[in-house]
Amino acid sequence: MSFDEEESFEHTLLVVREVTVYKIPPRSTSGGYKCGEWLQSDKIWSGRLRVVSCKDRCEIRLEDPNSAELFAACFIYPGQRESSVEPALDSSRYFVLKIEDGNGKHAFIGLGFNERNEAFDFNVALSDHNKYVSRENEKEASEKNATDSLIDIHPAVNHRLKEGETIRINIQPKPSSGTGMLSAAALSGVVLKPNTLCLVPPPADSGKIRSPLPPPPNDPAAARMTSTSQSVGQRAPTENTRQTDPLTNFSQLERNLPASGSGPRKTTASGWAAF
Repeated sequence: MSFDEEESFEHTLLVVREVTVYKIPPRSTSGGYKCGEWLQSDKIWSGRLRVVSCKDRCEIRLEDPNSAELFAACFIYPGQRESSVEPALDSSRYFVLKIEDGNGKHAFIGLGFNERNEAFDFNVALSDHNKYVSRENEKEASEKNATDSLIDIHPAVNHRLKEGETIRINIQPKPSSGTGMLSAAALSGVVLKPNTLCLVPPPADSGKIRSPLPPPPNDPAAARMTSTSQSVGQRAPTENTRQTDPLTNFSQLERNLPASGSGPRKTTASGWAAF
């Protein structure tokens, strides 16, 4: 918030309930004021002190604690703190204020605090106001610089064609002989054929369909297939035992042989004939 926007706002920085105001003699030396030269009989007023920040100006107001009536005021403008508030040389609790009546007249009075902590807070309040003014000035300067940087110093240039003005563009024709693989193939007369897709033949047992999952235990079709395979396996050995080798079956051979006249035929072993 800038100072112009805070013109009607006041910030109270410090309130001290009781201070003492003295009538001080003229400065004896160029070094400064000494509170030891002030007499107790020179005490002219006692009351409340308020430090108020108004815009970029700080005011030290001496007011009546009961009626809030203004007794005197000291105005501190930027850069004029040393000339408006001057500390005493021989004590940290005493100061000399430059008061004004608003008509261009001013006078110097002595100000005394009862405690050192109050005098310390008084100095801190004045320093806080100076820091606040410095921050606001830097903020306004940065905002002004940012605004100035956004301004384009180059005027806008009109690039539109004027009436009757034309533009001529020269476009080079493409060369008849192309470059690259396609052009080279066309020039050489080679016809590029797309790659044929080769399929791998199916495996030998592709006729059998294998189920990726076993059948459920209560499936009737699976039970019939299992019983059929078992019956075929049981009949196969019986049929194999019934079939005999023709080389070992001699019944047909004996029938075809002629009968011997020398005597009865003797059988030496089962299945063999003696001649």
